[in-house]
Amino acid sequence: MNDIDEIIRSITLKNAIEHQGKARIDSVISKLIGIKPEIRNDIKNIIGNVKTIVNDVNNLTIEEQRRQFEKLNKLYEEKKEEKGYILPPLPNVKDSVITRFPPEPNGYPHIGHAKAAIINEEYAKMYKGKLILRFDDTNPLKERIEYYDAILSGLNWLEVKPDLIKNTSDDMKMLYDYAKILIKNDGAYVCKCKQEEIKENRRLGIACKCRGRDIDRTMIEWDKMFNEYKENQAILRFKGDLSSDNTTMRDPTLFRIIDAEHPKQGKRYRVWPTYDFAAPIEDSIDNVTHAMRSKEYELRNDLYYAILDRLGLRKPLVIEFSRLEFDGMPVSKRMLKPLIEAKKVQGWDDPRLPTLLALKRRGILPSSIREFVLSLGFTKADTKPPFTKLEAINRKILDPISIRLFFVKDPIKMKIDDMPSMISIRLKNHPDKDLGYREIKLDNELYISSDDLCNLKIGDEIRLLELFNVKIDSIDGIIHAKYTGNELKQIPRIQWVSKGVEINVLVAKQLYLDNKFNENSLEVIKGYAEEYVDRLENGSRVQFVRFGFCILDEARKFILTHK
Repeated sequence: MNDIDEIIRSITLKNAIEHQGKARIDSVISKLIGIKPEIRNDIKNIIGNVKTIVNDVNNLTIEEQRRQFEKLNKLYEEKKEEKGYILPPLPNVKDSVITRFPPEPNGYPHIGHAKAAIINEEYAKMYKGKLILRFDDTNPLKERIEYYDAILSGLNWLEVKPDLIKNTSDDMKMLYDYAKILIKNDGAYVCKCKQEEIKENRRLGIACKCRGRDIDRTMIEWDKMFNEYKENQAILRFKGDLSSDNTTMRDPTLFRIIDAEHPKQGKRYRVWPTYDFAAPIEDSIDNVTHAMRSKEYELRNDLYYAILDRLGLRKPLVIEFSRLEFDGMPVSKRMLKPLIEAKKVQGWDDPRLPTLLALKRRGILPSSIREFVLSLGFTKADTKPPFTKLEAINRKILDPISIRLFFVKDPIKMKIDDMPSMISIRLKNHPDKDLGYREIKLDNELYISSDDLCNLKIGDEIRLLELFNVKIDSIDGIIHAKYTGNELKQIPRIQWVSKGVEINVLVAKQLYLDNKFNENSLEVIKGYAEEYVDRLENGSRVQFVRFGFCILDEARKFILTHK
């Protein structure tokens, strides 16, 4: 239920029913923030709606309040059952909806990219429209083929299926044509000032000498950018509004010279457009109806529309949403790349990172990411949801499909006297689902976790899970215990491993603490697991009982997905 008014009404009706038909505004607001914490920064704009709805509900009879509450809840459950989470309707929908996801291939995709791709695809599907994947590849200094491939691989894993895939760099000649049109309309000029001077002039809102050149002279300067001027010697700037409070409009750069080989275009071009110039034109000619992007671009909307106005092109509707990242797990390449280069993390798939490769390796399911993204709703309010929320969704999906196995960390040997002559025991792989069985060979020696030993003393009776009861006789390096029967009692229950194999489990912890790299962000836990683990294929998911969900990374090495 992502429609805020529906949520407010539901909360208000429930509050009124609980208080003799009279809901309180402060109680409704408090409950609303608890359900949707991301609206906290936008609460001033919502209070009016809350007051109106509270007043309306309080004028109803209690019987009508109950009837509306039941109806609203039934409608919500039907919607949830049908589609899971519902995105709010898009404004200004006419004949069709075309969205686009325009990543720059300058790194590996992360959870923030997943949010943008999923939202754009969901809206395209909602209106039976189209999704365009457009690589914003106009900076050859940063782009690599491996990044194109990584983005495609990540989207394929997320099951995001674009209707069209294209590269901005394939439209260079068209973008040059539009640059010439802009120049001829006196909307752009070539600037040869030093970078420091340009920066200071923009800060002060001062025009430089280059701005006053006539159109013919500007066209000559433009041509020289292709074959005469060197890097940083000349740029094409937009003729904006130097007095604007929005500094983005103070004559920003539209084209610059970059002498570098492009991964797709080779050395065919040396004059490259900025995102500010290419994005609005590409969106317009691709017939994008709703251009959704994260809100850090919000101040660039004036420029986006100004360029389209000057060129006389159709204007898509730009809509912003909040960025997605987790506390202590930044998505910025500026923070992640140095860690990889310094080998403080294993690579872009290190399970501590928020990249799609890392989340996949950690055992997070793509369906969990989609549900998680949609559960956050569509809002501009800043929020950093806890990683535990994604874990909770993933746990719900993993639980019925993961086999249960025993694992003991830091194992301690236990010898059992008077043990019945049992050769093996047959255990279900899942307590509720039909995931098969496994046979465990037994003798009078097994292992328990040292964590469990800490809670034991001589004379204690415990139950070995799915096995029998024993009484602790002595603890001296090895635990000696005595078989005491199979009667179910109110005694501690612990897990065990017989004839186990040694495994390592990688446990990812918070990558950054107080904006500093956490040197202890990856723990390796050693222990014994059932022999059954040697029959698993890489990528298999299991739940180690009373330890957590894990994924097999390679032979006898697991990664903890989450508890």
